[in-house]
Amino acid sequence: MAALGQEEVRPYFLSYEITQLRNFSASASFGALRSSNETTQRTLDIDLRVGDHELDNTRRAGDSGRSPFRNFRRLQIPVEDDPDSIRSILWVETDRHYRRAVQQLTQVRMDVQVKVQAEDPSPDFSREPASSVVEDEEPISVDPGEWELKVRRYSAPFAEHGDIYHGSASLNAETETRWFANSEGSRIRTSATTYRLVVSANTKADDGMELPLHKTYLSFTPEGVPDDDIVDRDVRRMIEILLALRDAPLVDPYTGPAILSGQASGVFFHEILGHRLEGHRLKDADDSHTFREQLNQKVLPESFSVHFDPTRRPLKPTTSRGQLPLPQSGIAVHRVTVIDEGIPRNFLMSRSSLAGFPNSNGHRRKQPGMRPVARHSYLIVEVADPLASDELKARFPAAIKAEDKPFGLRFDAFEGGLTFTGRFLPNVFNVTPLLVYRIYPDGRQELVRGVDLIGTPLTTLSRIVAADNQIDVFNGHCSAESGSVPVADFWS
Repeated sequence: MAALGQEEVRPYFLSYEITQLRNFSASASFGALRSSNETTQRTLDIDLRVGDHELDNTRRAGDSGRSPFRNFRRLQIPVEDDPDSIRSILWVETDRHYRRAVQQLTQVRMDVQVKVQAEDPSPDFSREPASSVVEDEEPISVDPGEWELKVRRYSAPFAEHGDIYHGSASLNAETETRWFANSEGSRIRTSATTYRLVVSANTKADDGMELPLHKTYLSFTPEGVPDDDIVDRDVRRMIEILLALRDAPLVDPYTGPAILSGQASGVFFHEILGHRLEGHRLKDADDSHTFREQLNQKVLPESFSVHFDPTRRPLKPTTSRGQLPLPQSGIAVHRVTVIDEGIPRNFLMSRSSLAGFPNSNGHRRKQPGMRPVARHSYLIVEVADPLASDELKARFPAAIKAEDKPFGLRFDAFEGGLTFTGRFLPNVFNVTPLLVYRIYPDGRQELVRGVDLIGTPLTTLSRIVAADNQIDVFNGHCSAESGSVPVADFWS
């Protein structure tokens, strides 16, 4: 900063972040070991801003859509603690970022002069207090030989069934350590280890439809990964479901009552709410601003509240991703109630201010190599007066009859989904189910396939009538302009 302070255009903010990933992975297919690797890598991220807090080089400029997220790249640096080597890279990359930032600021200022005033003229960068946290680096506690045997064991049963053309198991143990420092005085080192076991299999129906199924186990400790007996049981159940799916009937387009499991509900709320509650999007003229127009208006039953609380631990022995108990990009994390008793009240904020929401609430997240923006973390749906699970299921046939439908649908598992939030595209979400049952008014159930769950956010939310008291969680990754980040969607 001191050297660049002599330039005509001076930086007003500078941060460095080094992310180190230590990883062990082993995978097997049909009982045969496919790979086993240990790797270490470090990535450098620099955030250098010129201008001032009100207007700086990161503002989107021009009708061509030039965005500050373009041209970002993963910069690998030495994994050895060689101060001279790292210092040299920091100097070269800081200079490169500075030259580019000055060019960007020139374009931004030209753009501001010729365009009408932005709908939301809030500052580009909020003022925040510095943070200081230093954690010890966590180790990876894995016996490679033992885990190679385990993934062989878990994937072997799939080889007994010729109709299953893919059957695999993989373990990924990873420690992510981050060093962060900025010109505001923040100094942070955090470290966290996760253990992720994934069992996957695919079959194909006679008409050619692909039928995948996955089971994921996640833990912060090796002891939290399930015992062999539990995984073996789940693999056998996966095989039963896959073989049944091959013969399951297709479902025609359908509008009517549906009931979602806890895990499926997590994905459902993620796709409807996640990106639509990220504050920086509400300054983008191309975004539909779905919930900006719904602030202080009812969108869910009064008994429903939605929080993003990365500081909260799970309410059951299920590990959840998306937890960020320590500062992210130098900002302390906070619980954020975005929907309170059915009414939207807040947004997820990074350091890009928004009218009425001037400061960050700690949801400034990114994948190494990308620029951080406001992102979803640990989504919690809380229901004040839930029904017992059996009572909710018992009410479902009556709902089917009330709408004069021949059946309803029960969604037990989703693979993931996608959503469109742009102003010039249909404002819809689409989630991909893995496991769906047709439920008849007399209580019979039938496994079906070929279902997508598609809808518009506000209409779909307005149709929710009840929830049960079962606690569940969906763990996954969410991709957007700041890369892929771990998330958790918690139904409580």
